[in-house]
Amino acid sequence: MTAFFTEPDFDDHELVQVVRDRASGLTAIIALHSTHLGPAAGGTRFWHYPDSKDALRDALRLSRGMSYKNAMAGLPMGGGKAVILADAARVKTPAMLAAFGGAVEALGGRYVTAEDVGISEADMVAVHGHTAHVSGLPVEDETLAGGDPGPFTAFGIYLGIKEAVRFKLGRESLEGVHVAVQGTGSVGGGVARLLAQDGARLTLADIDAAGAAALADELGCETVAASEIMTLECDVLSPNALGAILDDSSIAALGAKIVAGGANNQLARAGHGRPLFERGILYAPDYVINAGGIISVANEYLARASGAVCTAMEVRAKIGAIPERLGEIWQASEATGTPPDQVADRMAQELIGRA
Repeated sequence: MTAFFTEPDFDDHELVQVVRDRASGLTAIIALHSTHLGPAAGGTRFWHYPDSKDALRDALRLSRGMSYKNAMAGLPMGGGKAVILADAARVKTPAMLAAFGGAVEALGGRYVTAEDVGISEADMVAVHGHTAHVSGLPVEDETLAGGDPGPFTAFGIYLGIKEAVRFKLGRESLEGVHVAVQGTGSVGGGVARLLAQDGARLTLADIDAAGAAALADELGCETVAASEIMTLECDVLSPNALGAILDDSSIAALGAKIVAGGANNQLARAGHGRPLFERGILYAPDYVINAGGIISVANEYLARASGAVCTAMEVRAKIGAIPERLGEIWQASEATGTPPDQVADRMAQELIGRA
């Protein structure tokens, strides 16, 4: 119990629950940061953590990020997150998903889950067999909200990059703007395709070098090794893989004028926003620019719960507010000399009653 309270990333979380099911082999952590605005919403991550302390830190940081993300997106939802601790072989079974669904159901609606890294739509369908508190479920009608939230996340990041380029570089078009995309999965790949349509010059990198190369062939762009992407001289670095990539050494070596991407918790620690700011690198707070997925997931869930219908067009319209929110943050940052991440944190804390 005391481990939660002494963990640096514990932020007065309302609930931190370890779930163990011997029969299925499930070990999971569910963290609810805040339900001030509504039920805690946030995806479930399936990941192999060599040290279980890393799983706890992930759950704590990601759930807090979801509180901030949902508040800044104007959603009537709080923030939560779950991590399922995979073994080294990443074995995932129906029994594990059933046990996890039972754990979500036992929270009585305080937590609404969806897919995240390592979890698919099919997995969420399996979890949904044991609890109603699931979103991101497949839809047969593509005009309706639902399904994989990745494309909606990518759309919001694309809009955010356009706004960052306008704000920092004074350019209304992405034609010829050099964007280095780190991570070419569902979200990063979607961002790259949207940027390519606007004529951006792209450089791609992923630990899956073959996947990055295939996307580069599709889009007619270049790749570099995953170890080289962050030091590349470019206009925009768009991190779309895992977080905690921006620390003292990596920030000092950055070759970009703007950092704007979908990875959660890009700053290794909160204080790392300051060296970015002092270097004159414009930072898009990750939980603001990457909110497109949760906007889709939340509106799908709320509509289904009330017996209403939410269309994909309505979701995209709501995602269209992301650039305005980013602009407000950057303007306040310039006016006060405060790094954008701190400006965003304060705004979010006020919204969830923790100013």
